[in-house]
Amino acid sequence: MHYGWLLLCAVGLILCAVWGSYFARNSLDNIPGPPRQHWWTGNLDQIFARYAWDFHKMLADRYGPVSKFYGLFGLYMFDPKAMYHIMVKDQNTFEVTPAFLATNKVLFGDGLLSTLGERHRKQRKMLNPVFSISHMRDMVPAFLVVTKCLRDGIAAQVEHGPRELNMLEWLNRTALELVGQSGLGYSFDCLTEGYANPYSAAIKNLLPTIFKVSVARKFLPFLINVGPPNFRRFIVKNFPWKVLKEICNIVDVMDETSMKVFEEKRRALSKGDDAVLHQVGEGKDIMSILLRANMDASAEDRLPDSELVAQMRLGEEIQQAMAELGGLDYDALANLPYLDAVCRETLRLYPPVTTVARTATDNIVLPFSRPVKGNDGAYMREVLVPKNTNVVVSILNSNRDPEIWGDDALQWKLERWLSPLPQSVIDAEIPGVYSHLMTFIGGGRACIGFKFSELEMKIVLCTLIQAFKFTPTKEIDWTMQVSSPNVKGSEDAKWQMPLRVDSR
Repeated sequence: MHYGWLLLCAVGLILCAVWGSYFARNSLDNIPGPPRQHWWTGNLDQIFARYAWDFHKMLADRYGPVSKFYGLFGLYMFDPKAMYHIMVKDQNTFEVTPAFLATNKVLFGDGLLSTLGERHRKQRKMLNPVFSISHMRDMVPAFLVVTKCLRDGIAAQVEHGPRELNMLEWLNRTALELVGQSGLGYSFDCLTEGYANPYSAAIKNLLPTIFKVSVARKFLPFLINVGPPNFRRFIVKNFPWKVLKEICNIVDVMDETSMKVFEEKRRALSKGDDAVLHQVGEGKDIMSILLRANMDASAEDRLPDSELVAQMRLGEEIQQAMAELGGLDYDALANLPYLDAVCRETLRLYPPVTTVARTATDNIVLPFSRPVKGNDGAYMREVLVPKNTNVVVSILNSNRDPEIWGDDALQWKLERWLSPLPQSVIDAEIPGVYSHLMTFIGGGRACIGFKFSELEMKIVLCTLIQAFKFTPTKEIDWTMQVSSPNVKGSEDAKWQMPLRVDSR
């Protein structure tokens, strides 16, 4: 009987969604947008397709910075004023989607990516000090060790002449090791050929595997509350779905490794400073500092152990980097104008994540920077967004908007950063935390480690470009939502970036 009621509820939700999608009228009906592609999924398959670049460009070119589409979401936009309200001013009304929260809670636990409101604020308050400039300087030795290992590992591969290498794999391993040593005080990978740490393999396979269950993830907010945890785990382990078992195994590896690192770190701290100094990172890593800060925090600000462990799994969002290379110290590296322009222009034109989604938790009026011509021919300067409306913010189209960046917005031009930016960029007041861009978004859920990500790019580029020459060998296709490369026409599901590498 209990399962019968659940089935009836599920059918009822589906019928309500169909009714709302086809027949219910609301204030968004006058917003222009593409026609429905499918009676059930609307335009979702077009927007979230693996290679949806052309469709997103069409939305920007034909409908401008505000449009409507059919499916689980309602609005698609990159209007600066609207983004400011969504990400900053009204961020408590435009929350991350339930599916996003539920997925991250299952994968990473109760960390920054899976909490809201005051709980999220407390976690950011605890983490903010460890992302300071002074702390970055303390982590310089760890970065120097890792980047030298990367250089030496690649050098060993091309010792007897040029060779084609999958540079994506080398850089992914390096990013994890940088986060491991400087963030967790733990070494995952010695960066030599043939070595495969189980945690590294789990992280590498996580996103491709998650994308295979994109539709099922929409129901996760309801499923994670069905029965006690042991019951849910039993169902997952025994459900006849190969992908689900793969995800379960990946999460198990991440959880076991995270708990191992966490317990080792806590035991060392309890024994005093001498024990900590003998660990990787010598107590200057983020986890050591975070644990000390949590021990010293007041009761109301202190985080439970489960949330501290979750912070260790933010490697995909937080790419921390330090700076010391040869004769360059941190300040010198941070102020190299040409290198800085390379990083900024690349992050503008090719943001790693191209969209973010938010859900309106209440009815709210959303203003626009520029009037939007409605389906009835009238111009709108704002729209009433109904409660439960989902909004897709296009990071990609915001960064490429010709109204802001000029007619050459689709070109990779370093010169735009080597002279004062156009007044149109300043006047747009883009609400991103980084360089008038939405690459790391903005507001209370902006990427907390964006400075480290930029510095990681710089130190790795400096290391590799001084030692090697890289030449493309194959045409590459890039996936859309989380940009990842693969050889065009390849049937291999493995992401790869083959480059010919020569020693200088």
